[in-house]
Amino acid sequence: MKTLSIVIPAYNEEATIGPCLESCVAQTVPAFEIIVVNNKSTDNTVAVVQEYQSLYPNAPIILLQQSSAQGITPTRNAGFDAATGDVIGRIDSDSIIEPNWVEETLKAFEDPTVAAATGPVVYYDMPLRRFGKIADNTLRKAMWKLARDYKFLFGSNMAIARSAWLAVRDETCADVEDLMHEDLDLAVHVNAAGLKIVYASKMLAGMSGRRMDDSPSDIASYFGRFDRTYNHHGVRDRMLRVPAAFFLAIYPIAKTMHWGKRITKRIAKL
Repeated sequence: MKTLSIVIPAYNEEATIGPCLESCVAQTVPAFEIIVVNNKSTDNTVAVVQEYQSLYPNAPIILLQQSSAQGITPTRNAGFDAATGDVIGRIDSDSIIEPNWVEETLKAFEDPTVAAATGPVVYYDMPLRRFGKIADNTLRKAMWKLARDYKFLFGSNMAIARSAWLAVRDETCADVEDLMHEDLDLAVHVNAAGLKIVYASKMLAGMSGRRMDDSPSDIASYFGRFDRTYNHHGVRDRMLRVPAAFFLAIYPIAKTMHWGKRITKRIAKL
């Protein structure tokens, strides 16, 4: 069976990295490596990771330091370069992956022609989780059909064959100004290399809805990265802009639901 390394970029994630690592350790098929790449954190992220290394001495939790530059792209690249598994999984430091995530991800790579895979997410701190899981999977499947020649990768839940990473690594954009989505940039280069990306519905990861705490202007800037990424690469397919437009449209509803759950929790504590 192929081996899988999990790469987790982290910057000031002391509150979320612990549960993330718990989920990575509690897998039906163990990860070959669990690599946390710390990017100049100023909080207790490193201490929390070291605590989990002590709690699970037999788990392959590796802590790397990426201090040459601030940003998700160089931090991700450092983790991908260090990974030695046949497949490199990529999640966020607030992700909580399902117990069979490694198992299901490796299944996607049983087909030797598959270079990369991505899957759905469930927002574990948002209301109506079961509905949200179904809705996210349905939406991403629709997006997948719309994407046609430019299949996407979702950075919170994706994996790439190590051989594919080595093939496209030097072509990916450094994005020093931090204007693009690094996962979409990677996907563009994987597609351009003629490599196959698949959507795996059973490759499920949980993520936080904490972005709903961002201001409307920050949200608009975040979704503007879709356009900036595709425009940078000269990709003019207007159907690829649909996801950003859709998420912007439902943002007020999602934000209301997120705040409603927080208020409910506060009232329950009174």
